[in-house]
Amino acid sequence: MTDRLVTEVPKDIGVLSESIKYPKSGLVAPNRTLKAAMTERLCSYDADEPTKRGIPGPELIRVYEEWGKGGFGLILSGNTFGDYINLEAKGNPIMVGDEPERLENFKKVAAAAKAEGALYVVQLSHGGRQVPYDVNPNPVSSSDVRLDKMSGNDVSANFGQPTQLTVDEIKKTVDNFAKAAAYAHKTGADGVQLHSAHGYLLAQFLASSTNKRNDQYGGSLENRSRIHFEILEAIQKAVPDPKFSIGIKINSAEFQQGGFQPEECRDVCARLEKAGIDWIELSGGTYEELGFSHKRDSTKKREAFFLEFADIIRSGVKDVPIYVTGGFRTANAMVDAVKSGSCQGVGLARPVCEEYDLPKKLLSGKVASARKTLVPDSNFMMGNQVCCAQIAQVGRGEKPTDTLDDSQLQPLLKQLGLA
Repeated sequence: MTDRLVTEVPKDIGVLSESIKYPKSGLVAPNRTLKAAMTERLCSYDADEPTKRGIPGPELIRVYEEWGKGGFGLILSGNTFGDYINLEAKGNPIMVGDEPERLENFKKVAAAAKAEGALYVVQLSHGGRQVPYDVNPNPVSSSDVRLDKMSGNDVSANFGQPTQLTVDEIKKTVDNFAKAAAYAHKTGADGVQLHSAHGYLLAQFLASSTNKRNDQYGGSLENRSRIHFEILEAIQKAVPDPKFSIGIKINSAEFQQGGFQPEECRDVCARLEKAGIDWIELSGGTYEELGFSHKRDSTKKREAFFLEFADIIRSGVKDVPIYVTGGFRTANAMVDAVKSGSCQGVGLARPVCEEYDLPKKLLSGKVASARKTLVPDSNFMMGNQVCCAQIAQVGRGEKPTDTLDDSQLQPLLKQLGLA
């Protein structure tokens, strides 16, 4: 009995080994695979001294040493922040401050990720209303719309009531993104990615459901997307290096009333291309309505959750490469997605928390798919927690839990409070 989902390697597997050239920076990713950003939560956290937060240590470096040997074309960091309080979770990386330890360890992370030729890009984010209550009970957002439901469950106790950012505070936020990008450049990163997906601050501005403003940052799509263009311009000024790549992760769809729509995404991406964005990663869903499941039989057949939306968005951009992340498990589906023209690259997340060198195995024809797992693909929240635990295991120098082995998986699920 095989531990693989499929065993037949497609004849045209070489498609995935083709390089991708980014039009603005001229950088070349050596193949079409992307290690998508996933929260690692392996940096320092001090409840009383915010300036001591977000410093990476040997655990984070060790994790990127493993991914750096994995055969990826592009490696994204986990969500990284430009201030001490607007975090996704305790232990997030923070690129601010002048402590030598912080800078030197971030340099080590970048060097580890790039050791075997992959490009390395830092994902920059801001939690907005999704900052946990025990990190910041007084979050900010595009408007004062509170996050109180997560996939139908009451989570109002987990997140504070947000206040609407003032225009001056928005300018400060833009500046923080630019300063964090300049910091990333100092560490040796090849670029940054703006995180405008999954309901974080930039996505909160884009969606009518969370943006109720009536000033220059609300109302029309142009206004709701304004902060993106201000951040892009600010980074271009802060990092004048023409080879520094700026990409974006953006929701292709949000699956809820008032959520950001595929046609809106197409129009924003078309404008971003003209403004100098180098590449686009498409994902979808929010904390309120997760997109990481197969909504239709057509997406199940193609594996990736968001390919049908990529077809719409592709029609609005000319030269910018598009990656699609979410759902890919077999080489055949990855090859078909690229050959169809829907995307130029494929993002991998959950499977590479257990098998760090999966791209290398796929591209060489050694395997035809990710491994099977007893964690249901449809249960994203369970998968997310298991992956976070596996990343921590690798950070400690341990082997990640084999999720096809119930004798290993059940103790982990109990430890996580999931069994």
